[in-house]
Amino acid sequence: MSETELELDLEELSSAEDFLEYFKVSFDPSVVQVNRLHILQRLHDYLADSDDMPADEVEMRRVYKALLTQAYNDFVASDARTEKVFKVFRRNDPVMVPLSSLTTKVSAGAPKV
Repeated sequence: MSETELELDLEELSSAEDFLEYFKVSFDPSVVQVNRLHILQRLHDYLADSDDMPADEVEMRRVYKALLTQAYNDFVASDARTEKVFKVFRRNDPVMVPLSSLTTKVSAGAPKV
């Protein structure tokens, strides 16, 4: 199976700005600057959750653009902590580590490190 022009183009895109410019999605650079990884991860999640990708390249471009626009807009109206894209933001309970468990006692006569 040969790759489509879209698939070849996608391989060349490396930043959120590249994707937004390629698909001609208007964006505020300050939103992207703070949320670029979150936007790309959200796009990835939307693509993974979408039903079968159309075989027609024109339709495929339309789907990518719509999902990218949705991913970007998620962070225009919200923030990374609220959107919880990455696992670190989805933890329910904070982990408490007592300070005493982080320190070691030096026994008498042992060399200090």
